[in-house]
Amino acid sequence: MTYTVYDDIITMKLIQEACKVLGVSMEAILKLFGEYFFKFCKMSGYDRMLRTLGGNLTEFIENLDALHSYLALSYQEMNAPSFRVERGADGEMLLHYYSDRSGLCHIVPGIIEAVAKDFFDIDVTLDILDMNEEVGRTGKKEHVVFLVMQKACRQIRKARPNKLQDPEDIPRDQQALETAFLRMKEKYLSVSVYPGKKSPWDVVRGIVMFGKGRLRDSFEPMYPEKLWIEERTFCNAFPFHIVFDETLRIKQAGVNIQKYVPGLQTQKIRLDEYFSIVHPQVTFNIFSICKFINSQFVLKTRREMMPETWQHQPTLKLRGQMIWMESLRCMIFMCSPKLRSLQELEEHKMHLSDIAPHDTTRDLILLNQQRLAEMELSNQLEMKKEELRILSKHLAIEKKKTETLLYAMLPEHVANQLKEGKKVAAGEFETCTILFSDVVTFTNICAACEPIQIVNMLNSMYSKFDRLTSVHEVYKVETIGDAYMVVGGVPVPIGSHAQRVANFALGMRISAKEVMNPVTGEPIQIRVGIHTGPVLAGVVGDKMPRYCLFGDTVNTASRMESHGLPNKVHLSPTAYRALENQGFEITERGEIEVKGKGKMTTYFLIQNLNATEDEIMGRHKTPLDDKASDEAPLSRNPNAGGDSMESADHQPSTDQIKISPFPNDPRLSAFCILL
Repeated sequence: MTYTVYDDIITMKLIQEACKVLGVSMEAILKLFGEYFFKFCKMSGYDRMLRTLGGNLTEFIENLDALHSYLALSYQEMNAPSFRVERGADGEMLLHYYSDRSGLCHIVPGIIEAVAKDFFDIDVTLDILDMNEEVGRTGKKEHVVFLVMQKACRQIRKARPNKLQDPEDIPRDQQALETAFLRMKEKYLSVSVYPGKKSPWDVVRGIVMFGKGRLRDSFEPMYPEKLWIEERTFCNAFPFHIVFDETLRIKQAGVNIQKYVPGLQTQKIRLDEYFSIVHPQVTFNIFSICKFINSQFVLKTRREMMPETWQHQPTLKLRGQMIWMESLRCMIFMCSPKLRSLQELEEHKMHLSDIAPHDTTRDLILLNQQRLAEMELSNQLEMKKEELRILSKHLAIEKKKTETLLYAMLPEHVANQLKEGKKVAAGEFETCTILFSDVVTFTNICAACEPIQIVNMLNSMYSKFDRLTSVHEVYKVETIGDAYMVVGGVPVPIGSHAQRVANFALGMRISAKEVMNPVTGEPIQIRVGIHTGPVLAGVVGDKMPRYCLFGDTVNTASRMESHGLPNKVHLSPTAYRALENQGFEITERGEIEVKGKGKMTTYFLIQNLNATEDEIMGRHKTPLDDKASDEAPLSRNPNAGGDSMESADHQPSTDQIKISPFPNDPRLSAFCILL
């Protein structure tokens, strides 16, 4: 989120993971992070603002604190570092970096090198000279000193691009260049600690402008012999200013500072008694202030020194510039109230009229008020965008659930056609395999049990059957009561439809052993019938449409189920021929009378000789399963004791025959639709 403040712990975790993935050091990642952050700032619209910070790299760095101070008006929780530039003995630049966010100093070289390359067309390198903690002196946790070196002087290389230099001129130019730099160095070293008429900044500017020509030689300012303004007028024209000496004794203060900090009217008071330095976070003495003379200073009133009636009000912050007056040996702090919005103005019991008309703080407050309103609106839009993204994600999940449910009711290509509002044409399939199953003595079970018991039993059984449809890739047509119907080779034709349905039937028989009869507490018994032949398939109805199968194949498959025996898979002659020589053990039942069909020779499917029980059930094998299968191969050895039910299939007992329903049951199956 753009306007959300994230903890540095998140940043460090991301960097640590990047180090693991890329196999590079954290310092390298942080430097790349700094390079990209500069590009990101440019892409975010801060390009023009950044370019106007300074005409050279030194000016740019020295104005970074002022930029952070301005941005803090909008980003109140921003915790920016502080920078200070210092010239080295040999003309190098020393960059002092202060921050209470430890571990991020290696971002600075990436940012500064990218700025120098992009804005000022120079190549610089930053090396760490010193790194320490100065909590007591600066209030910051980390103080890092970088040595900034320029790789090559591009301006000098570009000075004479189209003219070949005379070999005799080369030593002469080098000598002149060395002499000029020595002269600049002597001027810098002659500057005192306290800024005077010739500040270090003038020396830095002279060094930077060397070789470009002097831009301001034609202008010389004039100063009056005396200051033509009286004390009263000055204090009213600049209502927020403080003059103090080297011992921090206050000599003079603006009228409105006296108004909102009454203690300043007392004679011989110290500045640090009523104020503390917020930025830059340095020790409150004249030496530290002079060291950061080019930085923007923020002072905050001490709450304990304010009148008791004002204790509940927010503390007043003053932002401005420190100017050293050498002749008076005093420092003047030209400042303005640091206010972000009209709300803060009201909280301090202040008015716009308290700020001098020439002070741009008035405009900043009004403009920032509008800026804050725009940020709030942007923040709300971004939050709404995030909410919409989450809702869209949830909608996609719900859509997936809906599609899963729809595809469970209809074939996928049929469902897609119906969603598009198209009519689904009926299809003819030359050959497919249909399976029917039902529960033995289901009517008696229903009469002896509560409805919820029947529902739980069927739900347990059908859930196991449904899983097997995915294992063997057969299509579940529908269920009515205890009847379960699947088909292979429809709606997607496939040559192995009979084998798939046969394996599914064997899996049904195994799964049924895990479902208990609520009356007897014993495993339920099912009958399964399979037939192979041609069918017609299509969607019937507009409300709750179903994908239905039509043809005599459906009727014959239903007859195979109704004329079957408990725990038997009954095959028609065509189903037997489709499974013959396919690795299945099949026994002949003999010739029986089938209602509506006359006499038919049918068969019983015993087992798959080439697949284990785990493979038929689609179970994931473990080492323990492998050991168990080696000790007792249930499916491969029909004589094993663990497969007693299948062994008994060879010779059905008279009890099983008695349990079977009437072979000439006049009921018509709900799936038997004759053309």
